[in-house]
Amino acid sequence: MQESSFMQSLRLRFRKALPFWLILPTILVLLVVQVYPALYTAWLSFQERTPQGWSYVGVHNFERLYGAGIFNESIGHTIIFLVGYTILTLVLGFIIALLLKEHVGWTGFYITLLFIPWIIADIIAGLVFRLMVVPQYGLFTGFLENPQLFPPSGISVLTANRPTPWLGDFPFPPSPALVFLILASAWRALPFVTLLILAALQTVPSEVLESARIDGANGLQITRHITVPLIMPAMVVALFNLTLGGMNGVGMVFSLTGGGPGTTTYLLSYFLYVLGWQQLQFGRAAALAILITLVNWVLIYFVLRMTRVNERSR
Repeated sequence: MQESSFMQSLRLRFRKALPFWLILPTILVLLVVQVYPALYTAWLSFQERTPQGWSYVGVHNFERLYGAGIFNESIGHTIIFLVGYTILTLVLGFIIALLLKEHVGWTGFYITLLFIPWIIADIIAGLVFRLMVVPQYGLFTGFLENPQLFPPSGISVLTANRPTPWLGDFPFPPSPALVFLILASAWRALPFVTLLILAALQTVPSEVLESARIDGANGLQITRHITVPLIMPAMVVALFNLTLGGMNGVGMVFSLTGGGPGTTTYLLSYFLYVLGWQQLQFGRAAALAILITLVNWVLIYFVLRMTRVNERSR
C-alpha cells in the first residue's frame, strides 16, 4: 500500500513537471540566441576596445553617439522614412484590398502576384530597384534624367544631393534616394499589409454595409465611418509590423543605396551596421543597439495602447 502511494505521488509530480520539461528546449534556445546576446550587448555598450583589451568607459559611448552629427542626421532620416513608408504602404494596401474585395476578375491571379514581393529577400529586392535607376543604363534613368520632364537638369536618384533643408538641421525634404528607398520598401511590404486588410474586410458584415447604403450613405462615408473602424485592429497590427520592420531593417538600404549618396539615406539601423561591421566600433554600436531597442519598446507600448483603446471603444 505504501509503495502504491509513493508511485502515485511520483506520477503526480511527473505530470505537474511535464509542461516545464516540454518547453525546456525552447527556453534553452531563447537563452542562447536572445537573452545572452542581449545581456552581452548591454555589457558591451559600457566598454571600449583598447590594445590591452576591453576597458570600462561608463556612458562614454552614448555621449559620443549624441555628439556625432551623423547620429542626429540618421534620426531625421529614420523619422522621414518611417512616416512615408508606413503611410504609403497602409494607403496602397487598403486601396488594393478594397479592389480585391469587390471580386474583381482574376482575383486569385492578382493575389498570387501580390505574393511575389513577399517571397523576395530584401537584398535581392534592393538590387532589382537599384538596377532601375543606376546611371546610364537603368530602366528609368532616361525618364528621370530628362531635363524637360524634371528641370533644370533631371534627377539622378543614386547621386543627387539632398535639397536645402526647410527646418534647420532636420533633413527635410529628403533626397531622391531616400524617396526611392521608401517606394521600394513599400513595394516589398505591400503583400502582407494587403492580405491582412483583405482578411479583415471580409469579416465586415454585408448587412451593415447594405443598411448604410439604404440610409443614403455614399461609398466614402461608408468607408470612413463603418469599414475603417471595424477593421481598425487589423490596421493596428499592420502599423505595428511596418513600424518595427522599418525601424530595424537594413537589407534594403544596404543593397539599394548603401547609405548614399553621401549619408542621405543613413537610417539608424544602417548606421548601426556601419559602426559595428565597417568601423569596428563595437562599443558605440552596442550603445546604438540599446537605444534602438528602447525605441522599439516605446513603439510596441504605443501600439498596444492603441489596440486597448480600440477594444474599449467597440
